[in-house]
Amino acid sequence: MSAEPVNRPSASTGRLPQGEEVKQNVASRQQRGKLWQASLLFSVVVGLSVLLMLAWNIANDAFGGIAVQADVEVETLTDGRPLEDLTQPELVALLEENLRSRVLRNLNREQPLAERDAENLIEVVLLEIVKPEVVATYKLADFLFNRAEIEAQLAEDFPRAELEFKSWVRWDFIVNPMSSNPVYAGVRTALLGTLWLLMLTILIAFPLGLGAAIYLEEYQSDKIFDERTPAGRFFNRVIARSTSIISTNIYNLSGVPSIIYGMLGLAIFVRALENFTSGAMFGVGGDATANGRTIISAALTMSLLVLPVVIISSQEAIKAVPSTLRQASLGLGATKWQTIWKIVLPNALPGILTGTILAISRAIGETAPLIVVGASTFIVTDPTSIFSKFTVLPIQIYNWTSRPQDEFRAIAAAAIIVLLILLLSLNATAILLRNYLRSRRVT
Repeated sequence: MSAEPVNRPSASTGRLPQGEEVKQNVASRQQRGKLWQASLLFSVVVGLSVLLMLAWNIANDAFGGIAVQADVEVETLTDGRPLEDLTQPELVALLEENLRSRVLRNLNREQPLAERDAENLIEVVLLEIVKPEVVATYKLADFLFNRAEIEAQLAEDFPRAELEFKSWVRWDFIVNPMSSNPVYAGVRTALLGTLWLLMLTILIAFPLGLGAAIYLEEYQSDKIFDERTPAGRFFNRVIARSTSIISTNIYNLSGVPSIIYGMLGLAIFVRALENFTSGAMFGVGGDATANGRTIISAALTMSLLVLPVVIISSQEAIKAVPSTLRQASLGLGATKWQTIWKIVLPNALPGILTGTILAISRAIGETAPLIVVGASTFIVTDPTSIFSKFTVLPIQIYNWTSRPQDEFRAIAAAAIIVLLILLLSLNATAILLRNYLRSRRVT
């Protein structure tokens, strides 16, 4: 039998709606539903439009055209032959003929020219003799749609310049260290510093946050001392009250500005614990890194920054595990810790990883606390240990965007793409691991 619609008395008249009045009410509700649906669709369209505009703005700077003008034409050096056609002895002879003796001594001190391969010698020829210089940079939109005007302007201002397409996102950009010349600058040092910082932050914040969440959710109500004695009851009340205050302040700490954590890290990890964070306690490091402005100081600071997020998300994930699973495990004779380790954590781990992903996403884009702690703005030495000086991609991006040259803004956009790829790769890995664990969890 089909269920008959139930007509309820109207609040204003106290009678049941009849006929046309019912139809009008239904039409009015449907109209309001369609209005809300249209509003939600509009919000989605606006959000996607903003994301597309952001992506286009980054791509417009990271790709485009450059006008290159060399101090010396390659054809005049090689009698019209391409550099790639010259043999290794011919390239060595070319360098010896055109470089000063001081420059040759420096090059031979780094590595004798006779022992270098042709590819390396070509790079030396370009850098030391040809010296190509970027005289103008153009965004992707201008290069595609205003190329005729650009070529006309170049013919007037720089007759010897050549216009070519330039992708600032390239393999050399990833493997090269920083440089004052944007054409040869890379993000290798900043990328390695970011990876060092992220791995250390995860290794510190994840176990601490998970352990705190387990205690607050599973052991907070347990009585540590004997309730049969006045002293035991007193200490149990003190612990319960302190734990309640800590739980409340964890939520408050998640909203503290990141610059405050940077000042805390500067006061504690850089200055108070300088003997430890500089590596002097372990006999490593030198005068350059003895001031505590190292990777471990930054990792400890970032761990404090993301710890509230890890704790809160882990608490919510543990709380979402059905209590019937705990009761069933305890009823079968398992201890409380065995229940937590074998039942609660496997079921809560997907949610815990979700919170960790959010924490990583926040940590990878932070700049202010790292600047306060002492991250370098220009460094060409790769980090080799937790006691090394460092820089990270967000700081390098900020440094390049503050430069007046268009070329630095272009490589800043390229660095943003590298940072986004790194972030998406880490998040994708965590999501795949979360989905795998979710498929194997206890039910």
